[in-house]
Amino acid sequence: MTPLKFDVFGRDVLVAKVDRGWKAYYCGSEGKSRPAADIVIPNGVAETELGQYLADLCHEWATSRHPEVKKL
Repeated sequence: MTPLKFDVFGRDVLVAKVDRGWKAYYCGSEGKSRPAADIVIPNGVAETELGQYLADLCHEWATSRHPEVKKL
């Protein structure tokens, strides 16, 4: 499966399907990524539910400039 990229309230997050669920990564401006240990996505979350799950989990990051989660 191809990793999915999201704009999570202004932060670029890459989500990849792994053997036991999902793994999230923060994307840097130089094309590098690092594990997002603070974003834990359970195996039971469907691909179609990822955007809403990230919005619920990270809602404290929301600002007037970045009020939503967008799939990129």
